Amino acid sequence: MRYLDPHIHCYSRTTDDYQAMYMAGTRAVIEPSFWLGQPRTTAGTFKDYFLGILEFEPTRAADFGITHRCTIGLNPKESNNEALRDEVLEMLPTFMRHPNCVAAGELGFDEITDAEKVSLIAQIALANEHDLPVLVHTPHRDKARGAIMIMDILEDLGVSPDRAIIDHSTEETTKSILDRGFWAGHTVYPQTKLTPDRFANIYNEFGIERVLLNTSADWGKSDPLLLQQSIAYLERRGADRSTLQKLVWDNPISFFGAERLNIPEDGEAFDPVAANQTHSSLRGGFDK
Repeated sequence: MRYLDPHIHCYSRTTDDYQAMYMAGTRAVIEPSFWLGQPRTTAGTFKDYFLGILEFEPTRAADFGITHRCTIGLNPKESNNEALRDEVLEMLPTFMRHPNCVAAGELGFDEITDAEKVSLIAQIALANEHDLPVLVHTPHRDKARGAIMIMDILEDLGVSPDRAIIDHSTEETTKSILDRGFWAGHTVYPQTKLTPDRFANIYNEFGIERVLLNTSADWGKSDPLLLQQSIAYLERRGADRSTLQKLVWDNPISFFGAERLNIPEDGEAFDPVAANQTHSSLRGGFDK
């Protein structure tokens, strides 16, 4: 089995994690920009962080045989600092044009505030301008209402449902997401979000069409190998191996695009070191 984790925060992982991921079959990852565990106080810290995940993290991943791409955006939690929000929104186009950026994200809601809505709308407009798909964070509380609001906004702004992932979906949201034609992303955690057995129930009900599975694997209690553990659990419950391979490899490639990810569509071997270093700009020297 080969794995592409379409939502993992490698910035918070160790090199041992990269090595374990490769040994377990992970060959590519997508890292959304996100909250760093404490509030940032200046826009400059966002600039350095965006450059870090766009240019240093791919090199670190390549050392362990893993292709690394990013999504870029202002996370909903920090959108509530309105002065900082406006500065970050102004700088985002530069980073969205970076060749290692494959989508706008994570966007969405945290507490479903007016400030978060302003940020979400502004960034969807930027995604449209830069022809980028969208990765959306659904709120941890009041998730069903938040997901519906997000999908309404995306549709109002002309985003085709097949160009948006509504992520961190659970049993209460997957049906509504798929019914409206969006991609449903599912995050497996050791305790919170979805456990492998809970995702197995979703898999049995909805299958894999427009369904993604990820680990997020951020600062909290998380595990970058939960993709593999979830697939092993599904296999033990009788799931078809070829179908599971499509779930954790073909589906994310189908959404983000093999060309943008620099992964051959025919599944032949690829060189992650060359793929990752092609777009290195040595701290921001890329063509703006």
